Amino acid sequence: MAAARRACGVRHQLSVVVTTAVCAVVAGYRSYAAIAEWVADVPDATVQALGIAADRRPSQAMIRRLPQALDPDLLTTVVSAWLGSRTLADIPAGGRAIAVDGKTLRGSHTADTAADHVMADQDTGVVLASTDVDGETNEITRFQPLLDEIGDLRDTVITADAMHCQRDHAGYLAQRGAHWILTVKGNQPYLHKQLASLPWRRVPDATRDDERGHGRREIRTLKILTVSTGIDFPNAAQAMQIRRRRLDEPKCFTTETVYAITDLGVHQAKPAQLAAWIRGHWSIENKIYCVSLHGSCAGLTDLVDRRQIVEP
Repeated sequence: MAAARRACGVRHQLSVVVTTAVCAVVAGYRSYAAIAEWVADVPDATVQALGIAADRRPSQAMIRRLPQALDPDLLTTVVSAWLGSRTLADIPAGGRAIAVDGKTLRGSHTADTAADHVMADQDTGVVLASTDVDGETNEITRFQPLLDEIGDLRDTVITADAMHCQRDHAGYLAQRGAHWILTVKGNQPYLHKQLASLPWRRVPDATRDDERGHGRREIRTLKILTVSTGIDFPNAAQAMQIRRRRLDEPKCFTTETVYAITDLGVHQAKPAQLAAWIRGHWSIENKIYCVSLHGSCAGLTDLVDRRQIVEP
């Protein structure tokens, strides 16, 4: 990709300026003035490693002007393709999972605009694709365009929150050859009622995790039922009940029960694998933090790859 620049007088390559700005943002420098300060103060060895002569560092005007001249969608596509080629080639078949979720990025709120809402992913923190989302309700319409930026989704497991428990999304993923795990909540009241009325009391725990740390104890259980018929959702093969009990104080448990569905059959994923994918999706807010360099350093919508956590 290229920015509109006159060939004569070019001191710094586009890739050098963008890479330098990214390094500054990762180091915690948010504004263009702060990025320029980082560039001015960083040791000579660092700027030389970035391809910059120590005595000819980019100015604040250059650092501001060049990123603003870029097409953010094109930049996202180029970076996504590069990351995909470097992170996905060695993942075995059936071991790739991508989560799509909405979050609001810190620092994206200003006096004139609401905070940006984004879709983000988990575990490795490698950003594969991104797109801007105007508001919470628009996340549904951005699901397919976002995943279109990933070239090959065959045999990939897509995890998504309740907002994306949509029949159109399931049909789209089937066309792409992908599998899915979708959380079900009140936005699908009839489906949620169907899942809650299943005979869970007669179903033994498929997995049970008991974790302690930071003065807390959390017990997570997963129950699974085959639902080839009777569930009002296309291609749903299994229903899941996830129960989390947290002990914050002595003898004081809080319990949360969540339902999910998947098109994966019993022979395609073991219970421990399903539990790991669900748990990985919930951990997203602790795994991902992204700041955009374009415009006013607002948030981007992110899709991040994560490797299989449990051996098949």
